Amino acid sequence: MVRQGNIDNPPKTPLVPGFECSGIVEALGDSVKGFEIGDRVMAFVNYSAWAEVVCTPVEFVYKIPDDMSFSEAAAFPMNFVTAYMMLFEVANLREGMSVLVHSAGGGVGQAVAQLCSTIPNVTVFGTASSFKHEAIKDSVTHLFDRNADYVQEVKRISTDGVDIVLDCLCGENTGKGLSLLKPLGTYILYGSSNMVTGETKSFFSFAKSWWQVEKVNPIKLYEENKVIAGFSLLNLLFKQNRGGLIKGVMDKLLNLYNNKKIKPVVDSLWALEEVKEAMQRIHDRGNIGKLILDVEKAPTPLVRNSSKEDNEKLTSNQY
Repeated sequence: MVRQGNIDNPPKTPLVPGFECSGIVEALGDSVKGFEIGDRVMAFVNYSAWAEVVCTPVEFVYKIPDDMSFSEAAAFPMNFVTAYMMLFEVANLREGMSVLVHSAGGGVGQAVAQLCSTIPNVTVFGTASSFKHEAIKDSVTHLFDRNADYVQEVKRISTDGVDIVLDCLCGENTGKGLSLLKPLGTYILYGSSNMVTGETKSFFSFAKSWWQVEKVNPIKLYEENKVIAGFSLLNLLFKQNRGGLIKGVMDKLLNLYNNKKIKPVVDSLWALEEVKEAMQRIHDRGNIGKLILDVEKAPTPLVRNSSKEDNEKLTSNQY
């Protein structure tokens, strides 16, 4: 969404993307306490995380547990804090509730499934591309094809609907999610991946998705006892100065990790030079969990189905 400009007030180019990273402390500000050079850390960054060296305020930095790898640490903060905040701070997840999460095979979707498993008798309905089902079928209670009529499937299993809907798609899924909510249920919009289509930003595809969004009538919310909410971790951190709140959440999450209750899902590792191919994998919804850019990884040579001469030319031109 950053690359295509589908966000409010996108930064001017040239820019280095990326909002989270992990690594080793190389230098400290004069007033920094609690960290030493050489510490293994993970951090939130307001852009510029896709780099060999990153600078960020100390309030956004956390020590990595001894048995957590750097790739796991880079996959940990955004997904798990987002999932935890939505489930427990916004929707007040409790024993016996039910949750519908879209993109169940993605990083946040997998974090949601793991956190739901820490509460007794929580039913998780998930949607995902059919080719991901085999890999993630054990992480959710009921799994549906993202292109199927999941509303009817959910209602067939739970006639009253669900207590929580977590929507990262937007578009027509907004109305569907609201229709599935039980009384006192909570719908949370935390993304709009339906706004990202094709290779480049398309005004017409964006407009189509926007006009499919259910126009919410406040009186209807009141009559049906439903809650509609939005969540943006980046705005909470970098615009609304809630770093202290996030630190408390991270402490709880790291405790869950240390007790082997949760574990970040890493899809694949890529060299910085391979960022185009890595981004295409996300764009095609091919990933299960997080893609990691590893600054120490050597690029994998590109090979395409053409002549030997073309392959040699491609390799030398690229690398």
